[in-house]
Amino acid sequence: QVQLVESGGGLVQAGGSLRVSCAASGRTFSSYPMGWFRQAPGKEREFVAAITRSGGNTMYADSVKGRFTLSRDNAKNTVYLQMNSVKPEDTAVYYCAASSWGYYGAARSNYGYWGQGTQVTVSS
Repeated sequence: QVQLVESGGGLVQAGGSLRVSCAASGRTFSSYPMGWFRQAPGKEREFVAAITRSGGNTMYADSVKGRFTLSRDNAKNTVYLQMNSVKPEDTAVYYCAASSWGYYGAARSNYGYWGQGTQVTVSS
């Protein structure tokens, strides 16, 4: 079992930067590939980024590639999503998720643990 708590959301102007974090409980954090998803009002929850257990590999949705960077610190049980050059269309609730069986990828259904989400609002 792992519990996830996101933080760092807020209001940011278009073109600015924001970093959201996800802190995990438990001593086995490093055994979970992690992902970030987001959900805008009236839309499906969509994949944003994923990172392997060691942090050595990452993948990104095309919509955020080159602007967002996902990293993790296994000693601190935390993953970080650095968001640069944000756009109004990045406005959403951002959720972190852990894959309970080692899956690394974009499929939402393969993530078994979810945080409560943090709101990110980008003003134009």
